[in-house]
Amino acid sequence: MRAFDFFYTLLATTLFVVALPFILFLSFKKKYRHSIPARFFLKNNPPFESHDIWFHVCSLGEAKAIAPIVERLKGLKIVISVITHTGYESAFHYGMQVRYLPFEPWLWFWIRAPKTVVILEAEFWYLLFSIATLRGARVIALNARISDRSFPKYYKMRWFYAKLFDKCERILCQSNEDMARFIALGAHNVEVVGNIKLAQKIEVTKAYPKPDGMTIVAGSTHEGEEEGILRGFMEYRTHNSHAKLLIVPRHPERFTKVAELIARTAPSYSFSRWSQTQTMDADITLIDAMGELNNLYAISDVAILGGAFSPIGGHNPLEPAHFGCKIITGEHFFLQRELFKYVSHVQFVELDGIAEALHIAETLPPSQVNATIDLDRVMECLH
Repeated sequence: MRAFDFFYTLLATTLFVVALPFILFLSFKKKYRHSIPARFFLKNNPPFESHDIWFHVCSLGEAKAIAPIVERLKGLKIVISVITHTGYESAFHYGMQVRYLPFEPWLWFWIRAPKTVVILEAEFWYLLFSIATLRGARVIALNARISDRSFPKYYKMRWFYAKLFDKCERILCQSNEDMARFIALGAHNVEVVGNIKLAQKIEVTKAYPKPDGMTIVAGSTHEGEEEGILRGFMEYRTHNSHAKLLIVPRHPERFTKVAELIARTAPSYSFSRWSQTQTMDADITLIDAMGELNNLYAISDVAILGGAFSPIGGHNPLEPAHFGCKIITGEHFFLQRELFKYVSHVQFVELDGIAEALHIAETLPPSQVNATIDLDRVMECLH
């Protein structure tokens, strides 16, 4: 073991011991019931069996984004590691080996004989890069990005990231801005191929009838966003009494809490839960199910895209834009800045500006996606 790797492992292990009570506490929460025991204690989380290419993704969005690449790699043994529960569920549908990525020190015991390791976006775990390289793997950073907000922090630690990126055979970036940032951090073999999310097949899994009136879907909402969206919708309803709102929380463990919030905030409006009625006839419908967003975008006029009304970073606008939804989102979309460059007719507002944005949306053309990706170059680098 090299000296820096030894000291990094020692530091990470010390942090693990210090944080152990908090980790144990979180493991009892439903959201982390499977991921924390797997990642921090290797429970039901054995090493991968023999494989050709290992993709490491973080969560739902990245797990979905690799679909066009996985499809082109038929005949190879593919495995996928994830961080979050939603990422695990999405990756599981590929029918391949899926594991939670263990906390870094355990990787010394967990990583066996990888051949090619493809790391998505900003999953820069030092020991993942280092151990994979030591054990003979090619390490490729794919869809690599560094946000405007994060870059100053990375730059202060550029000596560290120079060590990390030195273990990359190639860094395939989303944009020219990302490439410049990686080079400033000491990275080599950097090139721009575009955002692989542009290659996603965006499809519906079920066709629903469109509700009467203007249909507004609030997709991937987070804590603190639903109330403002509800109030904006209620204000807009004084102008358009036939409008309907579909609310889709990002995290399933919040379904009950959001249902209570709707009942409390909008008591004079009809309200239903999708899991109970399977209809969207009410003024406000809580979609308390996973995997329905594209089906809802396909029948909606406007998409209020969550995750950007507070400093979360935003969510993927390509899906609602694909179906022609007029998009309203917040101003904290820093993790999706590159994707929003490809989408036309988006309104960026604060929560208290939603009602006005809904008025303006009536006169706007549908959103569109205007960009491509060099997927052939990606495949050339992976082979």
